[in-house]
Amino acid sequence: MFLKPYARSLAIAASLAVLAGCSSTGGTQDGSMDGTGGMAGGAGVGTGTAGSGQAGGTGYGANGAGQMAGERIPEVRTIYFNYDSDAIRPEFESVVNSHAQYLSQNPNASVVLQGHTDERGTREYNLALGERRAGAVERFLSLKGVSPSQVEVVSYGEERPAARGSNEDAFAQNRRVVFAY
Repeated sequence: MFLKPYARSLAIAASLAVLAGCSSTGGTQDGSMDGTGGMAGGAGVGTGTAGSGQAGGTGYGANGAGQMAGERIPEVRTIYFNYDSDAIRPEFESVVNSHAQYLSQNPNASVVLQGHTDERGTREYNLALGERRAGAVERFLSLKGVSPSQVEVVSYGEERPAARGSNEDAFAQNRRVVFAY
């Protein structure tokens, strides 16, 4: 009869473990934790425009430089792409470089590159384009010395828009890769 109370306790512990595994940690779908989906504290590197969906950091970078010392994750965590393109735009190369520097100096850190597209095109095409965009960033990081084991690529296609609407401004905000640490 000792087995019955033990089995009940085991069932309760397993249920609690499942519930804990399903809990959410918050944040937004663009990778920011500040809830604004925009710039944190108004600091940034000057790429993009204010309110353009650049993911905020954790309040680091009080000096406004936008790039962290080797121990801090860079604040700007979103880069944007041209229509139907997976080429990293020149104005975002410095952002990707700062992430490469951080990852190279912190070999235990890892990042998920989340590829996104606007709503134009089929679901399948957009999933493939989002993957190509995230893959282009992954290749750039690799060329800068980041270990492949630190990087994971995922594509959300058009499924997680940063901006709603069917105009060019909304489309431009949705064509992106988010660095999710």
